Amino acid sequence: MLRGARVTHVVSEGNSGDEVVEWLRKKGRGCLDAPGKEPALLDLSWFTEAMSAGWPVKVEPRHCLQVTARAEKQKDKAQVAPYACQRRSPLAHRNPMLTEALETVAEEAYFCGNEGRSLAFSRAATVLKSLTCTVRSVSELSALPGLGVHCKRILQQEVLEDGTSAEVERIRQSDRYQTMKLFTKMFGVGVKTASQWYQEGLRTLQDLQMRCTKLSREQQAGLLHYTDLSTPVERPEAEAISQLVREVAERYLPGTSVTLTGGFRRGKRSGHDVDLLITHPVESREEGLLSKIISWLHSQGFLLYQNSCRNTFQPFKMEVQEASGSAGSMDRFEQCFSIFRLADRPGGPRGDAGAQKPGASSSRKAVRVDLVISPYSQFPFALLGWTGSRNFERDLRRFARQEKKMALNSHALYHMEQKIFLPAASEEEIFQHLGLEYIPPEERNA
Repeated sequence: MLRGARVTHVVSEGNSGDEVVEWLRKKGRGCLDAPGKEPALLDLSWFTEAMSAGWPVKVEPRHCLQVTARAEKQKDKAQVAPYACQRRSPLAHRNPMLTEALETVAEEAYFCGNEGRSLAFSRAATVLKSLTCTVRSVSELSALPGLGVHCKRILQQEVLEDGTSAEVERIRQSDRYQTMKLFTKMFGVGVKTASQWYQEGLRTLQDLQMRCTKLSREQQAGLLHYTDLSTPVERPEAEAISQLVREVAERYLPGTSVTLTGGFRRGKRSGHDVDLLITHPVESREEGLLSKIISWLHSQGFLLYQNSCRNTFQPFKMEVQEASGSAGSMDRFEQCFSIFRLADRPGGPRGDAGAQKPGASSSRKAVRVDLVISPYSQFPFALLGWTGSRNFERDLRRFARQEKKMALNSHALYHMEQKIFLPAASEEEIFQHLGLEYIPPEERNA
């Protein structure tokens, strides 16, 4: 109904209050945002009664369409920031079905070498992870940043309406996708190698062994311990490894700190590997410590595989790379990529390693462990970088460059216009330098 130039009553049949609100907004009805002038949203029962009476009857609660926290939801939408580092993403979020669909498409694009497309779907998923409400209708997607036409088509035409996506299911059931997932889970195997093996007709772990495919030392270890390395590491196991390394480090350098990072620091109960960040409060005292830790672990039979590299970070090169726009390596710490022997498992298969089936492990449970040595002055940056998530860190670096003209990596924060390095004694200070609200680790699961 119209009264003067103002809409006073809106009647709808078969629509929810939320759907009517969204329709009115798309029609440009500014009265929805004018306090005290919102029209009454009514179902057909009010109109029927009004027609019978011959005039507009009094609006009763039973006539009104229900709007689910309209003001609250519109506020939430308006506050969805464009960068993942500006949003809080808890471990358990409200839209897992939607994010899993988008992440599957992102993974498939990555397997095909299309990193740009993969990144677009991945970023869209991070937006949904930060929402405080469950997305239940197509209209709720319109105000969200980062959701392109393809993303919306998957979500609105299929997942939200049918509960599943035909496109996503085709990907999950495809021979190539399943083979690529199998091979890329193998320690030492990236997308390029996995794709090459697929093109050669390899489909299983047995194929790798039977066809005498040439494997690197790292890949040989990955194939031998495939089953263990594909099995999630539980938090008690990660903490046991962390405690062992802490005791060994303390043996050689009292005062050393060992921090469990990665997904475990973000609150996860399990993960695919264990990341340990090692430092000492006296600068440079940490030099030479890693080799001692590795030597002791090896002598005690804890290491099934290890590959170490030295610290190659050079601040001057970071300045030159950022000035030229060159991307450079994000992490140049001294570190060891290893496979730990966690513990003996009673009744496990023993015997000669060469006689084991591919992917089978011995009675010694194999766990991926990364040991990273950080100078104390770089520790806050290393802690931030190694905590993740990958999407959170990627957007943090993107925000620094695009919004603040700064370059951030796991070693330092460099102001490109002032040409200075900005020191920080904590993660909180890094966020302050960037003008961002501090987000605790457990809410960085973008």
